Amino acid sequence: MLSVVILTLNSEKYLDEVLKSCEFADEVVVVDSGSSDATEQICSGFKNVKFHKEKWRGFSAQKQLGVDLARNRWVFVLDSDEVILEPLREEILQVLQRPEFYAYEVARANIFFGKEVRNMGLYPDYTVRLFDKTRAEFDGREIHEKVVLKSAAKMSDQIRADTAKDANLTAAKNEIGRLKNHFKHYAYDSIEQFIAKQNRYSSLGAKGAKSSKFKAVLNPAWTFFKLFFLKGGWREGWRGYVIARLYAQYTFWKYVK
Repeated sequence: MLSVVILTLNSEKYLDEVLKSCEFADEVVVVDSGSSDATEQICSGFKNVKFHKEKWRGFSAQKQLGVDLARNRWVFVLDSDEVILEPLREEILQVLQRPEFYAYEVARANIFFGKEVRNMGLYPDYTVRLFDKTRAEFDGREIHEKVVLKSAAKMSDQIRADTAKDANLTAAKNEIGRLKNHFKHYAYDSIEQFIAKQNRYSSLGAKGAKSSKFKAVLNPAWTFFKLFFLKGGWREGWRGYVIARLYAQYTFWKYVK
């Protein structure tokens, strides 16, 4: 009924907890891009895990590969530092009995430096994770990839025919549903990890951002003001201040690289 797709690369830290949260799925497709830690060994301890080694293709292409490898039509895409909690597991199983949409957004509870952050736009932080792979796919972007519904031209003749006569989805064929419960995301354990990851992302993001001294000064300042003051970062104490500063730094890097 359900395949969970997970990308890994030296992901041993949370992987055991992540895979235990996926034991309700009849298949977990792990796509590994060259781990040298205990990632593969941990995966071997779970009967429903299928481990695939693949050269890195980029976030969107790698995730789509995992989706293509899944044997079920319905997939849930999960990162190797994300955990499906019990209320969400129950809701997923209930929804799959009679789905009303082809794709569903799911809330993400982000943990920064050991504590869940509920302000700054970091909760509910909806993202499409549960979808019918015959009707939806990744959009191909190198970073900040997302799942989009397929156009009719991308569907097979049989799928188009099934879609046309699907009575349950008559009013929702071009819409995305939303689940009530969230999953847990270990976003960043330390400031050092945050800086290292955002440095990598800013290098990728810089490819799509035009260099501008004006934006390099103004946009980081606006990012900090928006996150800390307008979106309630101050309610998170020192974490909110640090997160706002670091996201502002990421914005600066993106425009000067």
